[in-house]
Amino acid sequence: MATVHHSACPLNCWDSCGFLVTVEDGKVIKVEGNPDHPITQGKICGRGRMLENRANSEDRLLYPLKKIDGKFQQVSWEQALDEIAEKLAYYKERFGTTSVLHSHDYANGGLLTNLDSRFFNLYGGVTELTGSICWGAGIEAQNWDFGDAYSHAPEDLKNSKHVVIWGRNVARTNMHLFQNLQAAKKNGTKIYVIDPIFNATAKIANEYVSIKPGFDGLLAAGIMKELLRMELHDVEFLANHTVGFGDLKETLDSLTLEYISEVTEVPIEVITHLAEVYADRPVSTIMGLGMQRYENGGNTIRLLDALVAVSGNIGIPGGGANYANKQVGQSFDYQNMTMAEQKSSSRTFTMMRQAEGILSAIDPQIKMGIVTCGNPLTQVPDTNRVREAFESLETLVVIDHFMTDTAELADYVLPAATAFEVEDVYYSSMYHHYVNHGPKLVEPPGEAKPDAWIWAELASRLGFGDEFDFTREEFLKMGLVSLLKKGITLEKIRDDKFAELPVDRIPWADREFKTASGKYEFTSSAVTDGRIKLSLPNETKWTNPELAEKYPYTLLTIHPLRSNHSQHFHLFQPEPYVKVEIAGSVAVEKGLKDQDHVRVWNDRGEIHGTVSILKAAHPGTVNIDEGLSARFGGSVNQLTSSRESDNGLGSTLYDCLVNIEKVEKE
Repeated sequence: MATVHHSACPLNCWDSCGFLVTVEDGKVIKVEGNPDHPITQGKICGRGRMLENRANSEDRLLYPLKKIDGKFQQVSWEQALDEIAEKLAYYKERFGTTSVLHSHDYANGGLLTNLDSRFFNLYGGVTELTGSICWGAGIEAQNWDFGDAYSHAPEDLKNSKHVVIWGRNVARTNMHLFQNLQAAKKNGTKIYVIDPIFNATAKIANEYVSIKPGFDGLLAAGIMKELLRMELHDVEFLANHTVGFGDLKETLDSLTLEYISEVTEVPIEVITHLAEVYADRPVSTIMGLGMQRYENGGNTIRLLDALVAVSGNIGIPGGGANYANKQVGQSFDYQNMTMAEQKSSSRTFTMMRQAEGILSAIDPQIKMGIVTCGNPLTQVPDTNRVREAFESLETLVVIDHFMTDTAELADYVLPAATAFEVEDVYYSSMYHHYVNHGPKLVEPPGEAKPDAWIWAELASRLGFGDEFDFTREEFLKMGLVSLLKKGITLEKIRDDKFAELPVDRIPWADREFKTASGKYEFTSSAVTDGRIKLSLPNETKWTNPELAEKYPYTLLTIHPLRSNHSQHFHLFQPEPYVKVEIAGSVAVEKGLKDQDHVRVWNDRGEIHGTVSILKAAHPGTVNIDEGLSARFGGSVNQLTSSRESDNGLGSTLYDCLVNIEKVEKE
């Protein structure tokens, strides 16, 4: 008999949806939206529905595997764990604990996914990853400006007179915000989209502004120049609640509006018009993640933040520099779970340059890697370098649901349980402020095990098993301690299916910022030289004309529509392929048409794919969605750079020039 249960989407996504999951004969047979969820209200995307196929796929890893003579063979959990623990003990004794690399990403958002950190801290502290491929430069930028990265609550959008969607296609990445935008527009709010590609969100906008990729910060500078020229800036806010405005003004004065228009490829009259929009408060600015994936990415977000500040749209209903919402994640007690104080050694590589870190590390060298919640061979920039690095390890362990490109390189592959096979709580740190409950609904197939069980078994073999001698319920309660005083308990989350977390719905309304000065900082006190820079991307004709002559087109690598990064592509029917989307100008210059087979290349690598001409895109723009594995044509990261952003904590995935040519299909 079929039964319907509440559940939650585990994917690392803006929407963090509530589910209704149908189970029959011990198997998930349907995933739908929960109409009672206060934000997602019964509507979910294709990625969420795909979780049924993911749980039931015949390709699931069912047993521990060990590579012997180049081929995987099934082994027992006892053998796999004994041997992995033996290697961990050996490397710790012989080289020190930082000879082990923990490569972790953010594939899923469950609270108990943090137990891997507990294990590695108790082990003594390993080489860990800092920054973020996804949004690290922007997070750090807002830390410098505000002291933290907070966004307005979803319902505040109704207070906005204007909404500027800057570098985001919310129709693809945040469907419930897209619905809110549609409702706000019906009520008279004007929608503006600034983006290199005329996307589905741009279709509902009142106005669309096409911009050269990577030059968003310069456009914000131009808008500020016009605000100041027309005396439309917020004098009171700037005088009483900010520091460093004089430095900013000096920086803005160093460039002419004509130069800004030339490099951004946005007409001066459009820049002036946008200044008038920003002065007509309240204006909500909703920022995407792509425009900070350049070498100038941190300064790009700082310039957008500065625009919101100069125009007086901080801390007011309907306003905000809405990039991320870290206050959601700050509701939980990670310290209780991760026990960071237990590690005695520490070393870090940035997530973007983990390949270089592996290959160049000394004292000690990296001998062993353990990969959790990620697939570096597909997701980390400069794929060829990443492959070289992970192949150089003496021992590689991957914990996953499927045989990913990274798992193919491993010495041991351990099968993990999926979200419907364990209990956890899930939350979005990016959009809304609700935590969702996900109960255990079915048993894992084969011998797949929850991550927590794997860590507990390894901990027992290494002598600190007592610190994992807790039930899953007890671990969950550890992470919820600080919420008890707000009346939010695990029992309440279970009973109500979700709970509203305590957040400031309109951040900075009290004009008290988390910076050292307590004010908004145009010149940040967090670093030695905290002034905002009017910097450009690294790979562009303005900064590297010789490279641009060789590789004249800007490559974007946006998130796919139906897969959360690389997680779902192998479930697609028909099978996916490399789609090379090109602006009309590229098609004309190269004599290309839809369905032509092409080679896209630069000095880092090449990829072959099939052309699709974009109906409207900024001249010279090419896009290839990220996430495809080698079996479907390979990751676009064969072309991208592992350089870090200007503040050191973000990727430069979009700071990438390529060339393209038609070739015969193989």
